[in-house]
Amino acid sequence: MEITVDQAVEAIKKSSKITFLTGAGVSTPSGVPDYRSLQGVYHGIEAPEYLLSNECLINEPEKFYTFVKHLYHTKAQPNVIHRVMAEMEETKQVSVVSQNIDGLHTASGNQRLVNFHGSLYNCYCRNCGQIVAWNEYLTSDRHVTCGGQLRPDIVLYGEGFDEGVIQQAVQAVRQAELIVIVGTSFQVHPFCDLVYEKNNHAQVIVINKTPIYLASDYQFVQTDGTAVFQQLN
Repeated sequence: MEITVDQAVEAIKKSSKITFLTGAGVSTPSGVPDYRSLQGVYHGIEAPEYLLSNECLINEPEKFYTFVKHLYHTKAQPNVIHRVMAEMEETKQVSVVSQNIDGLHTASGNQRLVNFHGSLYNCYCRNCGQIVAWNEYLTSDRHVTCGGQLRPDIVLYGEGFDEGVIQQAVQAVRQAELIVIVGTSFQVHPFCDLVYEKNNHAQVIVINKTPIYLASDYQFVQTDGTAVFQQLN
C-alpha cells in the first residue's frame, strides 16, 4: 500500500520502538555512490561482485586493493537521515541495522548499530591479526610489521557471516513495533531476510525510490529518504 511522506512521518513520530534497515540510498545524499555504479578502474570490465570477493582478495590482491580504495569517501559527512536516526535514540528505543560499510552511521553517533556487512574503517592484518588504522591501509595493503596482507573488516562475496552479528540484527528486528526500510532494493541475502523475523504486530514502512519485493504487506513511500527525515529533523 502506498502512503504519503506525511503519513510516514506521522507513523515514525508515534512509534517508540523502531528498527531501521538501511542501504546505499541512505548515504548517496552524503556523496557516497553505490559501489555498483562506481566509475572506477575496472568499471565495465569486471563485475563488482568479483572485485569485492574473497577470491579476488586471495588470487588478485592488487586488483582487489585498487578497487576497494575507490570505496573510501573520507570527506563524506552524515546527512539528515543519519543524524535524525541517531538523535531518535535519545527519546525512543531505536536500532539501526545497515548494509552500508561507509561508517556514516557510526560517525553520526548511533549507539545501537549493527554494521551487518562490517566497516571499511576497521582494518586488520590477515597474517598476524593486528588491527591497523584505515589510513595506514590506504597507504599500503602490506603490514609494515610483518609484511602480511591488510584488509578491511567487511563481509566479502564468498565469505560467511559472523553468527553474533546475525543474532544482533535479528534481535533488533524482533523487538521493534515499527520496521523502516530505507534506501535499499532489499535484494541481498541474508540482509533482506531479516524483516521476516519481525513480530506479528510490527508495522513495515519502505522508503525508497522504487518498490521492493516482500512476501508480506508493507506501506510504501516512493521518495528519497531525505524527504521524510527532513520533516523529522
